[in-house]
Amino acid sequence: MQKVSDLGVTLPKGVEASLRPFTDYFEGFDRVQVVKQLFGRKVKEVLANLKVEFFSARWGYMSTSDRDGHLLISTHHLDNSDFKIVYLDVVHELCHVKQFFDGRTLYDDRFAYVDSPVEVEAYRTTVKEARRIGMSDKEISEYLRVEWNSEEEHKRLLSHMGLDDGHESR
Repeated sequence: MQKVSDLGVTLPKGVEASLRPFTDYFEGFDRVQVVKQLFGRKVKEVLANLKVEFFSARWGYMSTSDRDGHLLISTHHLDNSDFKIVYLDVVHELCHVKQFFDGRTLYDDRFAYVDSPVEVEAYRTTVKEARRIGMSDKEISEYLRVEWNSEEEHKRLLSHMGLDDGHESR
């Protein structure tokens, strides 16, 4: 613990999150082709060792820890979002897990979110999977729309994905 100025309080450093096994909650991902492509023959081992941290908040969706590669998942998102959206978010975050294990920087302030090489790569994988499960370009465009991106950034992300503005169905 580290004392903070003269306020008489301490703030913890290096706190360990309460982590749970991914495979206790998410089944069958080791049989999903895109996930198998990410992790190869080690897919079962990786997913068996992957940890997930659930948090209860009305904001946020999912992310990957840049500290140890575990997943952070909003229980509100799990409980209230469409199955396909949550499924694609898990695929997206598993791409980040792979990137983390490959030694890549997940959060690089040199890039806008929509231009980040790791985000573009993860979204390309996710868009390919969205198409495989039958989503139209319009549905994919809406999936890619998030509140922290401006309309210009959303269009830039669509461009990176080879999509138009989403008004035409595939």
